[in-house]
Amino acid sequence: MKAWLILEDGKVYQGESVGAERKTVCEIVFNTSMTGYRELLTDPSYAGQGVVMTYPIIGNYGVCMEDTESDRPWLEAYIVRELNRMDSNFRSEGSLRSYLIKNNIPVVQGVDTRALTKHLRESGTMRGMITFGESMDIDECLKEIKAYTLPEVVPTVTCSEKYVVGEGNKFNVALLDFGTKRNIVRSLVNLGCRVTVYPAFTPAEEILAGGHDGIMLSNGPGDPKQCGAIVQEVKKLIAAKMPIFAICLGHQLVALASGFDTYKLKYGHRGANHPVKELKTGHVYITSQNHGYVVDDKTIDPAIAEMSYVNVNDGSCEGVRYKNGHVFTVQFHPEACAGPQDAAPLFNQFFAMMGGKN
Repeated sequence: MKAWLILEDGKVYQGESVGAERKTVCEIVFNTSMTGYRELLTDPSYAGQGVVMTYPIIGNYGVCMEDTESDRPWLEAYIVRELNRMDSNFRSEGSLRSYLIKNNIPVVQGVDTRALTKHLRESGTMRGMITFGESMDIDECLKEIKAYTLPEVVPTVTCSEKYVVGEGNKFNVALLDFGTKRNIVRSLVNLGCRVTVYPAFTPAEEILAGGHDGIMLSNGPGDPKQCGAIVQEVKKLIAAKMPIFAICLGHQLVALASGFDTYKLKYGHRGANHPVKELKTGHVYITSQNHGYVVDDKTIDPAIAEMSYVNVNDGSCEGVRYKNGHVFTVQFHPEACAGPQDAAPLFNQFFAMMGGKN
């Protein structure tokens, strides 16, 4: 069946439906990764978004459930040049197409994804509709698109109740789940931590009463300014002077809790090949990223904190180190699933802040 992608500026792309035939309106973004589609699909940070893959062939190594970052795919739609139907991988448990259909994800194949990506880079991230059939009424589609507002998505991706992972023979860590990836938990457990994962809206008092040695604030989807209630709890966690390490959305929430500002990027950073420079050492890391919002470095109060990492491509803030000595945050993903391992030692820094030795 024919599939159509209509962007809010009236641009139309025609392709072929190879997934669930479910009409949807969502934010359209692009990802530049060459591999790692299994991790991408199950990253809760993509909730509410339609993802365009710039790499032309997707699905060639099938689906291995061991590599997924959560229990289900979270993205709203998938747009590819070609969805490979014959997976070749001794670990594969089935085709990517079957997995996407089973999970009711619309997939559009045959779109010139490089041209679409260039358009999104030049015009900026925008809303779009995926619809199906021999034809479509663009005026009606545009009405629906313009009526769509980006929802608050953290409540949809966080866990419903707290749970514990790991034996914890060294430290107990509280992890606030704003849409966490499994490898964040795994990275802490591999260091000998016992990790208690809390729902996003857990009161700070409950977390502080849990006997933890440190606090981790996870990645997650959406606009950080929609998380006002969480920001108020993060303020209390910072005031408690426990070691805190925050990633992605968690990084943005700590900034807001500290009185800094955030803003939306023109088209975001999504991929496994983004260069980030550590300002203290001049060292450049290649990092995995997935975000549309950043901390406004011009609003960072030098009496409170300083920017620690900068994006080499556009100069945006990629990390903040707080002068209280017990909080540091990064915009990129040191858990690296999928993506390079360059930034993995940041977990060791957090471990050391809690008093550990590696």
